[in-house]
Order: sequence, then structure tokens, then C-alpha cells
Amino acid sequence: MCNNHLYRKITSMQENVILVDERDNPKGSQEKLAAHIIPQRHRAFSVFIFNEKGETLIQRRALGKYHSPGLWANSCCGHPRPGEEVVPAAKRRLQEELGFTCFLIPLTTVCYTLKLEKDLWELEYTHVFKGTYENIFDPNPDEVCEIKWIDPKALKRDVLTHPTHYARWFRLYLLKHYQNIFEDIDQKVLYA
Repeated sequence: MCNNHLYRKITSMQENVILVDERDNPKGSQEKLAAHIIPQRHRAFSVFIFNEKGETLIQRRALGKYHSPGLWANSCCGHPRPGEEVVPAAKRRLQEELGFTCFLIPLTTVCYTLKLEKDLWELEYTHVFKGTYENIFDPNPDEVCEIKWIDPKALKRDVLTHPTHYARWFRLYLLKHYQNIFEDIDQKVLYA
């Protein structure tokens, strides 16, 4: 298992992302780290996983991540590879980061530019998904150092009280897109 985690870490740093215009039309590809240094708009996804109680699963990013290490973030996020559709990419990253996959419902798209630490940038056209999961997790220690379930309202209060504990994009979702992500979808649809 450890060798599998190491292999995924090495290959993830060599991945390319899909460069896109302001309407998510592909324009080419770029090495992932380079796209976060220059910055260049690229396609991304964020996944929010919920349980039957309506709590959302959050993860604290591994300390070895190249940006935002040790910060709390949504259940899973990442980038499709060139030639890869967004939903399969999101399911792939759920498996790679947390050791499971589930049915995903598209919620919205969010475009943003955020300055991160180490002169890195997020310039992303992000597809946001919601899913439900109740079973076993197998977090990859190269990606995740902690996970927990939390009520979305309590999470929003904590983000307002302790913003530096959370990744910048996650704060953006909670403070500007809360209704689209946490309130607008009938939970019963997730169990269909």
C-alpha cells in the first residue's frame, strides 16, 4: 500500500492540466505546477461529500502538499488530465485521496483567481460536485493528514472565526457559494 501511495505522489507532480478560456473551452495543456506559478486558467473540480445526517466530509491537506499544506479543505479537489472528462477525474481523485468513490451530482461551476503562498496562484474554472458516502475510508497519507464530518453551519461559523485554518478556495466556497453547495439540492436525490 505504501508503494502505491508513493507512486501516486510521484506521478501527480508530473501531471498536466487542461488550459481553458473563460467559458471552459480547452486551449491546450500545461504541467500542473507551472500552471499554478504563471498563472494560467485551467479546468478543476471540487467535491463535497455528505452523510445521511447532512454533515460534510472535510480533509486537512497533507503537510507535504506543494501548496496549502495542513489546511482544511473540502472532501476532494483536483484537475482532470488532458483527454479526461471531469466526472471520471473527480471519481479518480476521490479514490486516490480518500480510498472510495461514489455517485456525484454536478452543482455549479465557480471561476476564481486566488493568490496562494510561495508565489503560487489558483486561476481555475472549477466544476463543483456533491455526493453521499457512509462507508470505509482509506485516506492516502501523501494527500490527507486528517478527515472529519462536520455540520455545514458549524463549519461556516468556524471559517469566519478561524479563516487561516482553511484553504483559500474552500473559504470562497463557504462564504460566497454556500447556498449553491449546501442548501439548494434536495438531499433525497443523493440516495436515488
